[in-house]
Amino acid sequence: MKKIGLIGGMSWESSQVYYKIINEKVREKLGGFHSSKCILESVDFAEIEKLQYRNDWTGLNKIMSESAKNLENAKADIIILCTNTMHLCSDEIIKNINIPFLHIAEATGEKIVEKGIDKVLLLGTKFTMEKEFFKNTLYNNFGIEVIIPNKDDRETIHKVIYEELVHGKLLHQSKEKFSKIINDSIKIGAAGVILGCTEIPLLIQNKDVDIPVFDTTRIHAESAVEFALN
Repeated sequence: MKKIGLIGGMSWESSQVYYKIINEKVREKLGGFHSSKCILESVDFAEIEKLQYRNDWTGLNKIMSESAKNLENAKADIIILCTNTMHLCSDEIIKNINIPFLHIAEATGEKIVEKGIDKVLLLGTKFTMEKEFFKNTLYNNFGIEVIIPNKDDRETIHKVIYEELVHGKLLHQSKEKFSKIINDSIKIGAAGVILGCTEIPLLIQNKDVDIPVFDTTRIHAESAVEFALN
């Protein structure tokens, strides 16, 4: 079994979900007393949020690449970044390590293709929805068209993530807002929805909406296990 290196803490609420999914998947695959060989480099999210607010991606690239190098030095065989937004730093991470980096959009694209879906709604932070890193990966590598909510809905989603979900607050009214945004997207052709923030699956599940849900946290974590075992 290979060792999985996780860059976490963004937020720790979702990082613990990664750890749980990874170990559950290893037990499912191997049985008995098996659990994952993994190591976690957890950052202080307050520092990350401050740099995001300042749009200081040079500083963010430095923190993410140093975290990845720490994991490689600790004998990790693969690195996963336990957050969607910070995949904006993936190029810098890849440049500074000599082990594989499993991109969350790549793993997600494979699952969408398996379902035969070619148009999806993307939810996440404003960085994830409005920048091109996730959308371009899906379109260029898998031919999947990505749509995003309107400006007001993007503001709502971003606010819920940063003011509620990263603090472990799961509010019914926010769940209803997300469900409505997702179900409304069907009218403009969405055949599936990507929960493109590792906190959103804490709030929304398949049963809450009328189209297939692609939980990037679960997809990413389970893909890392597949690599570790194969």
